[in-house]
Amino acid sequence: MRLDQLYKSGKPDQTGKPDISFELFPPKTPEAVEKLFETVGRLKRFQPAFFSMTYGAGGTTRDLTLDLCDRLKNKSGVETTCHLNIIGQSKQDLLENLKRLKAMGVYNLLALRGDPPKDQPDFKPASRLEPASRFKPHPDGFHSSVELIEEARKDPWFSIAVTGFPEVHFEAKDRASDIAYLKRKVSAGGCVIITQLFFDNAYFFEFMGHVKKAGITAPVVPGILPILSVSQVRRFADLCKATIPPAVAKELVKYENDDEGAAKYGIELSTRMCGELLRSGVPGLHFYCLNRSVSAEKVLKNLRPA
Repeated sequence: MRLDQLYKSGKPDQTGKPDISFELFPPKTPEAVEKLFETVGRLKRFQPAFFSMTYGAGGTTRDLTLDLCDRLKNKSGVETTCHLNIIGQSKQDLLENLKRLKAMGVYNLLALRGDPPKDQPDFKPASRLEPASRFKPHPDGFHSSVELIEEARKDPWFSIAVTGFPEVHFEAKDRASDIAYLKRKVSAGGCVIITQLFFDNAYFFEFMGHVKKAGITAPVVPGILPILSVSQVRRFADLCKATIPPAVAKELVKYENDDEGAAKYGIELSTRMCGELLRSGVPGLHFYCLNRSVSAEKVLKNLRPA
């Protein structure tokens, strides 16, 4: 189903069930690709609204991303959303990608600016102190995700999701400028907002207050990352500039050398968070499952007891 139809009401569907989606990333080896599709087979049992496939920094996985989207859509038979970002690519590159996606029957997109590859010669980690240190537009490329959204929307075939940041994008000057840019993305054609990960619902609810105050009416779907290990969650939190709340950090100390314990705690935390989010009326949940199914499966089973 198209994203603009899926989340049309901004609320759970007529059965009262939220729409579930799973984010995947392109594996590095053929063996890992086959394992990925085993994971897809297991997660299909939850009747997800769609699977999304990420697009590597600077477009580094472009061809593989599109190939995997083709396989998801046309061989696995699941609804598919393809991530597209603008870094390191010309306008012509991206127009060709849009043509390929249309030819394979993929109409759902997640439009992003994206991050440059870490091996870029002048790469420097971004921070609020140096907000422009990472982004250099391609000389023949788009200068913002808004431009990509506007271009894609010229063809009514495409339905486009955009990203939102409960804790403010780490390169934004402040909350007001971040929300203003989000409104521009929605006005350009974004029909649904999928959020960056967070580990305390308070961040999401505060964000929603600003979204509503700004008059943004697009449905907002929270992004959930079940913790798999202490090293993993710290790495991802640092990458996304997401806060690990004190209460969560205190628990993680118990599992420094216990990935199994950390994953169990992650399932418990995500279950509590998702339960509260669902009670608040969110239209769906988007799981960053890192190509693994176990934690997401257990969270969903906890939320849907037999």
